[in-house]
Amino acid sequence: MDTAIRLVDLSVNFDERFHLNNINWTIESNQHWVITGTNGAGKSALVAVLAGVGDIENGTVTCLPKNVGLVSFEAQAELIAKELKKDDADIMDVISLGTPVHEMIFENCQDPELAHALVEKFGLTKLLDRAFRKLSTGETRKVMLIRALSSKPDLLILDEPFDGLDADTLAMLQAHLASIIDTTPMILVLNRFDEMPTFITHVAYVDKGELALTVDKKDESAFNELYQLLHLKTTDLQVPEADPANTLPALDPNQPLVRLNQATIKYGDTVIVDKLDWTIERGQHWQLSGPNGSGKTGVLSLITGDHPQCYTNDIFVFGFQRGNGESIWQIKQFIGYVSTALQWEYRVSTSCKNVIISGFYDSIGMYSKSTDNQKKIADQWLALLGMADRADQPFNKLSYGDQRLLLIARAMVKHPPLLILDEPCLGLDDMNRQLVLALIEKICEGKETTVLYVNHHAEDQIKGIENYLGLKKN
Repeated sequence: MDTAIRLVDLSVNFDERFHLNNINWTIESNQHWVITGTNGAGKSALVAVLAGVGDIENGTVTCLPKNVGLVSFEAQAELIAKELKKDDADIMDVISLGTPVHEMIFENCQDPELAHALVEKFGLTKLLDRAFRKLSTGETRKVMLIRALSSKPDLLILDEPFDGLDADTLAMLQAHLASIIDTTPMILVLNRFDEMPTFITHVAYVDKGELALTVDKKDESAFNELYQLLHLKTTDLQVPEADPANTLPALDPNQPLVRLNQATIKYGDTVIVDKLDWTIERGQHWQLSGPNGSGKTGVLSLITGDHPQCYTNDIFVFGFQRGNGESIWQIKQFIGYVSTALQWEYRVSTSCKNVIISGFYDSIGMYSKSTDNQKKIADQWLALLGMADRADQPFNKLSYGDQRLLLIARAMVKHPPLLILDEPCLGLDDMNRQLVLALIEKICEGKETTVLYVNHHAEDQIKGIENYLGLKKN
């Protein structure tokens, strides 16, 4: 890129979901930027403009390169959605197997040698023939990164590139990005300041759809002020009470909540989890960790009953020995659950308030009439999350981070015996991440709910979680 990109007095409409207003921003060819701000501020919208997304209402964008490499949660979710739509095509009763990983990576690849090298570095060689939609969250993110990096972009835009990656993969990606700084200008959207690469030269702070502040990292005083702003912590948190009318069947206090005996997950000859013994007692909070592809999500789905192999394993959950006629809803009534997969599935058009209330019914969307007390409790959660004024706003119009906050409230709303949080901080900015971690800590302090917390980030450890299970990739 030989000439600076200039956004002058720019206002952009994103299908009436969001507006950027009065953006003035110059990106020099020797600069590498981080874009930060709270959830819903417009970070992803701002970089999306550089990828040609949005309708320009006023102002100009000049010298925008033609070849822009983009990796984002939105782009990832869009690819997943396209793959899922193939299931809806019932042409001549042919079931779509989905697009294989190798086709996803190499169909428009401009640098096959680099792509092959990255496939090996990311540990995807054995997955090239697998359907893209069958990959884990971290694995799909790796595919997206390889596609962008091997496209020889004139500008590389990475929206939360490190979320969902294990520590080794994160370090490898950081090193690769550092190796291309002389040839490839980069703009990173990051919620975690501690993940900011050392080669970043400038930081932009977005607030309410406007570019509120730009800082040169060499300006130490201004940079420290911005850092402090983004590390504000919420205090005096009060978790709303459970609905007394929402009573669950009593569990035997002498029985564990979950017991897996020699649990195994395999696909053909490939063993993902091998003979796992794990018991979760009431009040015994756990952190589950492991690299991408080690089977964390699979183990969780054995517990929730969503994995087809739960009936071929020796599994005891909430007083039920699996395979003895119990229904999946008898299991799920005792569980609150948050995951990236759930967020992709929650595609119904409903209000923020109804998303929280749906947690009382374990449903995606609302299909029952809610009670006045359930509405009251949902309002309390919205106030706690700083979203009281958005109770009636459509869930699918929110930013990725705000959607995640609502789904966490949905999982917590009934104070379940077991709260499963699969990467709950994925996509959240510093302030909201601290809020979420504090909320989980409050739950751990109580005696009603046992927490099963899955994450990759060691710094996100929670006071009260003293049990750890680490899975290894076979």
